[in-house]
Amino acid sequence: MKNQEYKIAAFYQFTPMVNLQELQSNLRKLLESLSVKGTILLATEGINGTVAGSNKSMDEFKLFLQKKKLLNESNFKISFASIEPFPRLKIKIKDEIVSIGNKKADPLAQVGDYVEPEDWNRLINRKDVLVIDTRNTYENAIGSFKNSIQPQTTNFREFPDWVNTLDKKVDKNTEIAMFCTGGIRCEKASSLMKQQGFKNVSHLRGGILNYIATVPEQESLWQGECFVFDDRVSVDHKLNVGSYDMCHGCRMPITDNDKQSKKFLRGISCPKCFDRKTADQKKRYADRQKQIDLAKSRNQKHLGSQFEVKHK
Repeated sequence: MKNQEYKIAAFYQFTPMVNLQELQSNLRKLLESLSVKGTILLATEGINGTVAGSNKSMDEFKLFLQKKKLLNESNFKISFASIEPFPRLKIKIKDEIVSIGNKKADPLAQVGDYVEPEDWNRLINRKDVLVIDTRNTYENAIGSFKNSIQPQTTNFREFPDWVNTLDKKVDKNTEIAMFCTGGIRCEKASSLMKQQGFKNVSHLRGGILNYIATVPEQESLWQGECFVFDDRVSVDHKLNVGSYDMCHGCRMPITDNDKQSKKFLRGISCPKCFDRKTADQKKRYADRQKQIDLAKSRNQKHLGSQFEVKHK
């Protein structure tokens, strides 16, 4: 791992924020000077991002966050990759740092209880605990915790509707344990569920990434790989690049077996989306792939070739 070139920092912090444009400008100036790339979201509720650069640049960036009081160590996770995960730097001002689209969810007002990775196994092994994976279907399809419930959402904004259905089926005193990739979605989801009247709500501090970085693999209850929102696609229990690739037609994770299918066309489609894509879409994707291949042959980067971070 020490020989790998790119250091990746995934981080978030719910904290009241003001002067967002000034912070945006200061961040851009700093990160451009450090040749750091990735995506950072700023909102009045906090900061969320994933960026990558050299060891030294990531240390300087972390120091900046500490000075601005925007860093919670448990929500700042480091991993490594031999490929550059992001094509460019984007710093955006948004309404939310992770979009749930429901004003009841306010982590600055109320969240569930934090569960440390070391205590997670004991909690989710209990039969009276309802374990909820707050991620989307394409994420939990490649890995999750045993016996967890998947809401079958394709977007986090669908989660509140699912909670409304749960509201009618589950007693409000039921103990609920939630998890997500890096902690931000389950923290916001815990706020929503508390507002809905669920009394015993907890969530995994730092998410799956913190869990697999902390809990030895032989003791782990995690099964499979963890989907990540960058060109690595997934990581294994050692936080190394996983075994999945990305279909650039539908952005779904795909296996080597998927790539053997006649419905797999590089950069265009895979067995999951081939029958859903129109001829016009396939032509557009094929043209894009030609541009990517042309840029690669010239040792250039095509900015449409890589996956963009959305949330964790």
